[in-house]
Amino acid sequence: MGCCNSKGGESTANRIARWRSTGIVALRDSKLKIVPNEIFDLEKSVRTLDVTHNKIVDIPVAIFKLTNMQRLILADNLIERLPENLGKLQYLKFLIIDENRITTLPDELGLLVRLEQLSVSGNLLTCLPETIGSLRNLLLLNVSNNKLKSLPESIGSCFSLEELQANGNLIDDLPSSICNLVYLKSLCLDNNNVYQIPHNLLKDCKALQNISLHDNPISMDQFQQMEGFREFEARRKKKFDKQIDSNVMISSKGLDEGVDL
Repeated sequence: MGCCNSKGGESTANRIARWRSTGIVALRDSKLKIVPNEIFDLEKSVRTLDVTHNKIVDIPVAIFKLTNMQRLILADNLIERLPENLGKLQYLKFLIIDENRITTLPDELGLLVRLEQLSVSGNLLTCLPETIGSLRNLLLLNVSNNKLKSLPESIGSCFSLEELQANGNLIDDLPSSICNLVYLKSLCLDNNNVYQIPHNLLKDCKALQNISLHDNPISMDQFQQMEGFREFEARRKKKFDKQIDSNVMISSKGLDEGVDL
């Protein structure tokens, strides 16, 4: 129980009472090696669990008791795997597990049908489960800085996806199904091995405003010759003009083509 005592001397009982009343369990930078068991006794009371920047290795299977949880933030720990029963967290909307040691994601991830944001950057993933295509409400997917060689074909079923970040991997090609993502606004694939992208991407993804492909084999000439490039360019310039009108900070590169010359 001592691991839950705060620096200010707050008693465990008071802290648990606060967690229960607010629904927020915030344990960032608490030098934890395990998730305190008393959290799981709160069951349906927990809406947010944040254990960022600790030394946690395992997530207990008892996490399934937090059936009303909407935000689970496990970033910057030593976690190697996620429990298979994670899929029982049916109300989860945000799952942040950046900067851990995870090598694979369970197929049960696809059961999190209300998930809106999934961020697993800075891990050791070599592939994503095909079940990721069941995440029809997903808006943001961040898989940057892993060891991915490809993205699953099923990603084209994430129909609500607006932002896909996959920088710093080993990806050489994209599945043709990515053209199904009609709400996709931003696609970031810097520092990969991408030599081509689906020829219909710019034409079919009519909401696309930003593509970043720096440090890839694909050439600017290839990119500009794609069908739909002019329409994409018009959308991108419109966004750029709005940023200038709103005094938004712009990259030093200005209106960046998103591909290395």
